[in-house]
Amino acid sequence: MSKVTTTINDGVAIIALDDGKANALGSAMWAELNTGLDEAEAADAIVIITGREGMMSGGFDLKEMGDGPQDALELTSKGSKFARRLMAFPRPVIMAAPGHTIAMGAFLALACDYSMIKEGDFKVGLNETLIGMTMHNFGIEMGRYHLSKAYFNRCVINGEIFSSKGAMHAGFFDRVVPAEQWEMAIPMAGQMFKQANPAAFKGTKLRSRKEIFKILDQAIEDDLDPDKVHAM
Repeated sequence: MSKVTTTINDGVAIIALDDGKANALGSAMWAELNTGLDEAEAADAIVIITGREGMMSGGFDLKEMGDGPQDALELTSKGSKFARRLMAFPRPVIMAAPGHTIAMGAFLALACDYSMIKEGDFKVGLNETLIGMTMHNFGIEMGRYHLSKAYFNRCVINGEIFSSKGAMHAGFFDRVVPAEQWEMAIPMAGQMFKQANPAAFKGTKLRSRKEIFKILDQAIEDDLDPDKVHAM
């Protein structure tokens, strides 16, 4: 059963996650997400990533992470590479989070060009240190680059979990959308980004992120090296 559906219409690709539970990001989910991006890129479409009602993603599939140290490293790398791909995607990428957005789900929000979350009693944050995981290098650098400076320690080291509005102040989201406006907000976001000149958007996006790409690429490499991962 597919956990990701991709619908392309009028130049906008909606990539929706739904595994019926926490939208756990395991290898199968990453493969389907990359296929969705392939389809969007082939169609030269703006991308909107969303989830199911009440849930964007609870983060990595912890069951798969528990299969062994190497499995955990490889799964983490798949997530990092997908987030890196979002940051370099030639067309605008928007996250429309309909609910809880935790751990790797929150990193995907950071990787998008524009992120919004539905107003509600939802939790957002990077809980890695709360559940006994040392933050990977890629995650640290993503947080350093995207999050508000005053929130870096609170998010990355302390593992603080925020409400929707708190997450916007921290830098995870650009907008909190009132619940009654949610259904309209997603197509409106796609239309908003259609106003951008495609060539200029792509050129500026890649040029402005040239230095952070170097840092992230090195982080991805370091995170796959067991000696560097466990070095203190």
